[in-house]
Amino acid sequence: MSTTLTAFRALVRKDLATFLRDRRALMVSIVTPIVIAAFFGFLFGGDGNVVSRLPLGIVDQDGSRLSQSIVADLASEASIAAEQLPEGEARERVRTGKLRAVIVLPPGFGEAATRALVGGADRPAVQLLYDPSQSFVRPIVQGLLTQHVMQSLTGKGMTVPFTLANVAVSTGPRYNSYAHSFAGMTVQFILFMGIDAGVALLLMRQQGVWRRLCTAPLSRAVLLGSRVTGTAIIGLLILAAVYLAAILIFKVRIAGSVAGFVAVSIAFALLAATTGLMIAALGRSVGATRGLAIFAVLILVMLGGAWVPAFLFPEWLQRVSAVLPTRWAVDGLDAMTWRGLPLAAALTPVAVILGWSALFALIAVWRFDWDAD
Repeated sequence: MSTTLTAFRALVRKDLATFLRDRRALMVSIVTPIVIAAFFGFLFGGDGNVVSRLPLGIVDQDGSRLSQSIVADLASEASIAAEQLPEGEARERVRTGKLRAVIVLPPGFGEAATRALVGGADRPAVQLLYDPSQSFVRPIVQGLLTQHVMQSLTGKGMTVPFTLANVAVSTGPRYNSYAHSFAGMTVQFILFMGIDAGVALLLMRQQGVWRRLCTAPLSRAVLLGSRVTGTAIIGLLILAAVYLAAILIFKVRIAGSVAGFVAVSIAFALLAATTGLMIAALGRSVGATRGLAIFAVLILVMLGGAWVPAFLFPEWLQRVSAVLPTRWAVDGLDAMTWRGLPLAAALTPVAVILGWSALFALIAVWRFDWDAD
């Protein structure tokens, strides 16, 4: 038993030393996910201190007191950057993507809108010119315009008969989009590391190195188990380094259970390791195997919500992604960071990820060709 354990440790140390010696690969494995996660986190709002304002144009062809009041109210909105423009220039800016949308108040708008409100006359036609790639802005602008038109028509003395208290429902800190982007990019690049480990093992088999290892007095469990353990430890080292940067630079916090965070991390590191083992067992040529594996991982991380939050997916796609281990990994890391959930919230993600890991390990053992050169 002691000899087997010593050999197991030696094989694991060898894998770790090989990874740590390649400083360029080490830096890429750590720096790349940090940079990409920082970009995605900033894109989706960062830590909430910087609010992106919606660029909006306003064309006032009426010039009435009502239209001027609406223009002034829209210009004071904190969520938009409104600019009054001539119609031709406004259309050109939308066409070239410099403005998301433009509101065109037609001639006679003030008088017609007042008559329509009190007497049931025909309502004036207000145009909303929008960039077709930004169609999500339509309901936002429509809501703001309706609000300010009604306020201006009914008089400044009349206000909305309620106040709205915005309450972010989370047991953790204020939402930090960096927390989600770091979860997603960590998942992606640890899986890439698993691919590299699997391709390296496949190359060892093709070069005959693996056959020489098999001649040593070591069981198959030791040989494969040491590869899985070494790869999983490397995955945990990458995760620790990436999240250290997330905590120190981008204010990401493990607001939930630290034990749950560690459990999800270990489970996913095992998933990456068994993924690599399965790749080595199923692969034939190194080039084709690497390409197919990268394609599969990109699909998994995309559908798992690693690039953009899964709640943005259509409902049917959310149901599909719910079976994927990448979705559970990202959701599990989210739960333990910005959501601030307890250990119990990590149990299901850990169980699902470990279940997929066991499946990949069984496939690898079943299909592993021990006699390949």
